[in-house]
Amino acid sequence: MRVGIVGLPNAGKSTLFNALLQKQQALAASYPFATIEPNVGIVPVPDQRLMRLAEIVAKGNSNEENLPPIVPSVVEFYDIAGLVAGAHKGEGLGNKFLSHIREVELIVHVIRYFEDGNVVKTGKSPRDDFETVKTELILKDLETLDKQQEPKGKAEKEDKLRWEAIVKVKTGLEEGLQASEIILTEEEKELIAQLFLLTAKPAMFVLNVGEHDLNKISQIEKEHSNWKPLVICAKLESELVDFSETERREYFADNNLSETGLDRLVGMAFEQLGLISFLTAGEKEVRSWTILKGTSAVNAAGVIHTDFEKHFISAQVASFADFVRVGGWTEAKKLGLVRTEGREYVVRPDDVIEFMIGR
Repeated sequence: MRVGIVGLPNAGKSTLFNALLQKQQALAASYPFATIEPNVGIVPVPDQRLMRLAEIVAKGNSNEENLPPIVPSVVEFYDIAGLVAGAHKGEGLGNKFLSHIREVELIVHVIRYFEDGNVVKTGKSPRDDFETVKTELILKDLETLDKQQEPKGKAEKEDKLRWEAIVKVKTGLEEGLQASEIILTEEEKELIAQLFLLTAKPAMFVLNVGEHDLNKISQIEKEHSNWKPLVICAKLESELVDFSETERREYFADNNLSETGLDRLVGMAFEQLGLISFLTAGEKEVRSWTILKGTSAVNAAGVIHTDFEKHFISAQVASFADFVRVGGWTEAKKLGLVRTEGREYVVRPDDVIEFMIGR
């Protein structure tokens, strides 16, 4: 899953990126265009279930001190340099930045909601800042559509439908709508998807607040309810990088926070993209695997290895709660808590699975 962090210069994108990675990988400078190439980070998805599974596997092997390796699901975050008005025409290296956005599946709009005289402010208000970015994305999409050719003569039915969809989307964009807001049939959506329009991508919003606004989170969320925003103080979270786990928990407690920005952001990103994770628990490793909701058992097996999909026989499935309660595969099987599922079984997010593979 590739997530692009975008916004105006000095909105706090690189600071948020650093906080998410829990280490200083991006240059969080106080001037525009500190980020030129997109910083890319592979961020593990926090999942407390994995440690519990590892402990059970180790206990079953009578070696509780030697836990199997834990491999969580990951999210690929792109810290994309700040956009400015005129980006679609190349202003502020805009064309380069916009091409980077085209490569991600989900856009996270980081919008400045803090005041700091030491950090140059390039926007006016949160809504104006978003409108600036939105306008540039729309103009870039219009540029893409303008390059499309109307079919001539006896064109194929699909080509005609594609052109009708292009005209419909272009009209909507010219009226200020994003491609994702334009009503299209499923067939039209599939044809338009081939153009990789920027405003067709799912999006979520992060309001980057100052520490003094942390006690106003509910009020801020209500004021911008149409965005369904995630309110984060990126500066505060980036400062936690050098804290111990105990100090970090104390810090969150003092500021009435229950989760890190990473936990909340990844959770929302999963929801936006319709993703879930299933689990595997063996002696070699305990692992979380990311799949789309509705994925069948045979396709989930293919996520692990293509041979698993090709030679799939069945899936041995236990719920995480049952697996933990009885202490692993052996007892779960004895007590009839392990189900044998076929190719078409739809994998659930709390499934612990062992795939049966032929030769």
